[in-house]
Amino acid sequence: MILVTGGAGFVGSNLVVGLNRNGVTDVLVVDNLRSGDKRPNLGAIRFTEYVDKDEFLPLLERGKFGATIEAVLHQGACTDTMATDSAYVMRNNTEYSKTLLNYALERRIPFVYASSASVYGNRGVCAERPENEEPLNLYARSKLAFDQHVRQVLGRVSSTVVGLRYYNVYGPREAHKGRMASMVWQLYRQLRERGEMRLFAASGGYADGEQRRDFIWVGDVVDVNLFFLDGPARQGIFNTGTGASRTFNDIARNLLTHHGAGKVSYIPFPKELEGKYQSFTEADVTALRAAGYDRPFTSLEDGIASYWAAVE
Repeated sequence: MILVTGGAGFVGSNLVVGLNRNGVTDVLVVDNLRSGDKRPNLGAIRFTEYVDKDEFLPLLERGKFGATIEAVLHQGACTDTMATDSAYVMRNNTEYSKTLLNYALERRIPFVYASSASVYGNRGVCAERPENEEPLNLYARSKLAFDQHVRQVLGRVSSTVVGLRYYNVYGPREAHKGRMASMVWQLYRQLRERGEMRLFAASGGYADGEQRRDFIWVGDVVDVNLFFLDGPARQGIFNTGTGASRTFNDIARNLLTHHGAGKVSYIPFPKELEGKYQSFTEADVTALRAAGYDRPFTSLEDGIASYWAAVE
């Protein structure tokens, strides 16, 4: 059985779809469904068991699952980049992860987890080295704290322990994320509901809508996870992006092409985001390629076309 935490969420549910596509249905999904907004994601996947995330660790520590868990795909986290409750965020994103890692290490089973490119702050194109890390918010600091813990154990483990620093992931099953959903989803929703997409005006040295991000199709993120899940044991922390940044204006232009109508307006940059916002991200994927992942990444144009087809 494969454990997928956050399995009802965006990347997690898409991961289970990927496992199902490979013939794997013996999956244990762990998540929090109290709000109910993620429930529709469970309808599209096949799994053996669901456990609430607050109930799961006590059950795990009591040995309920025995030796049935063969691998861990750890996607669950508090992903709110505006969160301010440090105790809550660190408990969910760092301490919870440490417990799962220890479980995997004791049993020498693969452990692949979601880190975040937010740890780089505004450092731009970055390799996975400590000197490049400059988190701008609590979420990013919590992710970096666990990465640093992982680095301390990597030199003495023989099983797979891999962290994936996701860049800006977009694709189906993310609508429940609200304001934390991708810019692709946000702009699509604005276009369909109001016929107008709103982007940030000039900020951070970038012209109107010209802020740049590395947007990666969720299917590519799934492929990278499954690449490390299978095959020989590997260890490390790897950037997971396309290696090519695109502008918010690029997203808007592509969406307008599909919709055939609409417009773009520019709004002042919010004061509450000053000093906390990444105006430019682009993955250095040298380490990922050196680890053997050689598949091409989906272009923004192809990804938006696939997304449009999935939601229309």
